[in-house]
Amino acid sequence: MDLAVETYHLTRGFPQEERFGLSSQMKRAAVSAPSNIAEGAAGRTAKSFHNLLVQADGSLAELDTQFELVRRLGFAAEVQIAKAEALLDETSALVGGLKRSQRVTD
Repeated sequence: MDLAVETYHLTRGFPQEERFGLSSQMKRAAVSAPSNIAEGAAGRTAKSFHNLLVQADGSLAELDTQFELVRRLGFAAEVQIAKAEALLDETSALVGGLKRSQRVTD
């Protein structure tokens, strides 16, 4: 959740023309990751939980790419981007640990 909140803070300073572009896409990815984790943890099968964790991982990968784009476009201060990326790394590690803890059979 901290990553989603930080992403919202980060995107506040974007140019107005990005409100429905990159900003919106980043917020969707940032909200999607914890939402998929929550959905998977809500009493689903191990396979379903694993699949939702894979989806969360995909959203985090999108966000990682988008943070680099923000950096290259100069839409936010480096300190803001670095803070968001640190939360992204932490969240990715947690999702990876959850995925490893799941015993999934095909």
